[in-house]
Amino acid sequence: MSENQGLGRTGVRTLVITSVAGFMASLDNLVVTTALPAIREELGGGLSDLEWTVSAYTLTFAVLLMLGAALGDRFGRRRLFLTGLGIFTLGSAAAALAPDIGSLIAARAVQGAGAAVMMPITLTLLTVAVPAAKRGLAFGIWGGVNGLAIATGPLIGGSLTEHLSWQWIFWLNVPVGLILLPFARYALRESRGARPRLDLPGTALVSAGLLGLVLGLIRGNPDGWTSPTVLTSLVLGVLLLIAFVGYELRVAPQPMLPMRLFRSRAFSAVNAASLLMFLGMFGSIFLISQYLQNIGGYNPQEAGVRMLPWTAMPLIVAPIAGMLSDRIGGRPIVVTGLTLQALGLVMFAAIAANTSAYSAQIPTLVVCGIGMSLYFAPTANLVMASVRPEEQGIASGANNALREVGGALGVAVLSAVFSAQGGYGSADLFTDGLVPALYVGAAAVGAAAVAAALIPRRRRSGTAGTDTEAVATATTSSRETVDGPRKQAAGSR
Repeated sequence: MSENQGLGRTGVRTLVITSVAGFMASLDNLVVTTALPAIREELGGGLSDLEWTVSAYTLTFAVLLMLGAALGDRFGRRRLFLTGLGIFTLGSAAAALAPDIGSLIAARAVQGAGAAVMMPITLTLLTVAVPAAKRGLAFGIWGGVNGLAIATGPLIGGSLTEHLSWQWIFWLNVPVGLILLPFARYALRESRGARPRLDLPGTALVSAGLLGLVLGLIRGNPDGWTSPTVLTSLVLGVLLLIAFVGYELRVAPQPMLPMRLFRSRAFSAVNAASLLMFLGMFGSIFLISQYLQNIGGYNPQEAGVRMLPWTAMPLIVAPIAGMLSDRIGGRPIVVTGLTLQALGLVMFAAIAANTSAYSAQIPTLVVCGIGMSLYFAPTANLVMASVRPEEQGIASGANNALREVGGALGVAVLSAVFSAQGGYGSADLFTDGLVPALYVGAAAVGAAAVAAALIPRRRRSGTAGTDTEAVATATTSSRETVDGPRKQAAGSR
């Protein structure tokens, strides 16, 4: 009874460990952005070097997510979580000690690699440790903490740089990682996926494909979308991902990402919604934080504080949304959240076109924050419930990879719209670019709401918090796994 009434001791420990680790990994996506002027003053480097200080982390993080999930399924999720956490902590120390800009970029790439191994495994560890009836609450807290980290990265980075030094952005991770490592080794349960062998060709194809795609998106605006480097990266990335799908469908004896998962409407719809949500949200936060500094006249820390009506909402709303998802299912909450997020971006664009007064922006920031919180809370539960338990690691990796691609795509697309319609020359010019870019971001999040509406409705079943189609999919998949060899044997007779 106690297990059904609460998360349980193991569940609470696992939730704390995975939430803290996820916070660190998500925070480092954008935490360095507000420290770039201080880094340039101390370490030197040109604009391209500073861009790579941000992009090196994003690139290795996005590219290695699927590999991290596959390694966790093969060699043990707790073992790989500890490995990823250790790599991330070492990379953070190396970044803090970097003597020049090249060393800092390399350390950021190491950080991203550690985060890529660690992040997709956090959800699987949490799923194993928490009773099914309470997973919505656990995922709500986990999602709220991660959402808070993404959104408050510029504030934390600006505050540490202003009051201490830019090195403390990275030093902050080191004691947390060193405390978390022995605690995680003691408290986490070990688990593995069903695949006895690692799908090396599939892993190589998807990693190389993501490398080309994300690299092209990152370099599109700085280098120009028609530059040979960008075009080559994008084309090769797309071709390699197509080759990955073909290999997994027709050749791989034990595919790392079984394409039959996408036959599940729940799995396909929630991943499409994730990609589109991050496209609209990441690009919008990227531009709005600059708007508050360039037009509002705030320093990075002040701009971050004024984003709190948006960015602090996950701490309040996400756990509540998680509990609601345990009762009524995640679909209506995700659709509501994405709709509110799109509405908030439209409102901000409309207000920015007429006034730069911060008091007028507060309600729109609150709406965006509530919408983001409602999305983060149940989405993890929907992803994990749409596949059978032994496939949850790779499902989490796929969802995280799509989010990262969506974030890179969002910054690239919205920045391109901003540059085409406006610029940094004056307040009016900045607003001319911001408004249409936010409308594009709102359209992407609105499309995510449409995709989420395609997730099947949850019907009553014997287990709280489970999706009926997910259970059916998992059962069918298990039967295919068991019955497939039997049918083949019968056919050979």
